[in-house]
Order: sequence, then structure tokens, then C-alpha cells
Amino acid sequence: MLTKRIIPCLDIKDGRTVKGINFENIRDAGDPVELAMLYSLQGADELVFLDITATVEKRKTMVELVKRIAFHINIPFTVGGGISSVDDVAVLLQHGADKIAVNTAAFKDRALIRELGNAFGSQCVVLAIDTKKEADGEWYVYLNGGRTRTGTKATDWAKQAVDEGAGEILLTSMNNDGTKNGFALDITATLSGALPVPVIASGGAGTLLHFKEVFQTANADAALAAGVFHFMEIEIPRLKQYLSQQKIPVRS
Repeated sequence: MLTKRIIPCLDIKDGRTVKGINFENIRDAGDPVELAMLYSLQGADELVFLDITATVEKRKTMVELVKRIAFHINIPFTVGGGISSVDDVAVLLQHGADKIAVNTAAFKDRALIRELGNAFGSQCVVLAIDTKKEADGEWYVYLNGGRTRTGTKATDWAKQAVDEGAGEILLTSMNNDGTKNGFALDITATLSGALPVPVIASGGAGTLLHFKEVFQTANADAALAAGVFHFMEIEIPRLKQYLSQQKIPVRS
């Protein structure tokens, strides 16, 4: 049986790790290199680095910071933010990234996913989807760090992206982000059941129970969290011990 993965996320702004609520009210959460080293030592399965303002500011991801983090960790490392070409990905992989995450650029140019998959393999290409549940009960895709609404449903876009060659989906619920009220189990379960690739659930982790629910109820392949790890509210060894006790397979 495949083990479920625990993935801390470093949201980066101006070279610092930050955390917000519902994609707003951003506050400082620490030095990204120090946090990355801590999570690697604690037994995190992977690490995600998202340069959250790169797309809006129309610039590339901070390569030097990626390089510094990669030097200090020995776990798979996914990097996203401002990626819009094969050349962008090549530079990040050369500087220590193992996988890359694309979001807005891929939505605007569907061919990008196929180009990246052909160049580096689909296992390298993570599609990040920021989604919000609206009054009609549907989950819609948002771009530009959650600033721009589209009329596209998250499920439709995820299926299209996988058809184009995305090897994994990073699904972030904007409704749940930073609330610590639990993951969005409904849309996570929908995508997990509909797609042939792994789904990473993101947004809303607040307790050990929330991780159990997203694995058992929503069948996520991985759970990503930020604030509960950054502010030491949940420590990864304790989380993995709890999940093991709940008969959820994790890497010790």
C-alpha cells in the first residue's frame, strides 16, 4: 500500500516564509532555510516552495533562495511561482528542485503542461489549483494567487490538465486556507476519485484529526500544511505517530 505523504509548504514573499488566512492577512512565519532544514530533519516526506507574488509581480522565482534551501534538505522539493516556460523549469531543476508547480501560466496556455511533461517527464509537473466554493455550490478556479476568478470548475480543469500530462494535482481550497477548520473534504474526494494521478490536499489543517479525515474520508494521497507546522502547533513526528495509530500508512 502506498504511504500517505505529509508536506510542509513554504509560501515565500520578499524572501521570507509567510502565512495568511483565505489568501489574505499575510504575516511573517520565519526564515525559509531554517524551516526547510527543520522539516527535513523531522521526517517530512516532501517540501513545497511557492513564491506567492512572482506571477502578480511578473517576475521569476527566486532561484538563489531555492538553491540555498535545496542544499540543506534531502527530501523531494517542489518549487512554484512565476514559471511559464521550459527554460524556467530547467533553471530550477539545475538549482535543486525535483518537481515544479504551475498554476496561472498553465491555465492561460494549456500547451505548457504538455511541453513540460515532454521535456522533463510528467512526474516532474505538478498542477497547482487554487479553488473557491461559491454560492452555487460549485468550486471555481482562481488565478494570480487567488486574485482572479475564472468561470472554470476545478474538476473540469484538473481533468484537462491531467490529459495534457500533469503528473500530480496540488489542490488548495481558498475557503479553508488558514482557517484551521479542516480540509475541503468534498472537492478533495471528488478529484481523488476522478483522477488517475495523486492529489495533494491543501488548506485548512488545524488538528491531527483533520489529517486523518483528509486521508480516510477524502482519500487524498498527500496533505500539505503551513501554519500549524511553522508555528509548532503540530510537529511532524507526532502527526505521523498519530496517523500510524489510526492505521493510515505513513513513512516513519
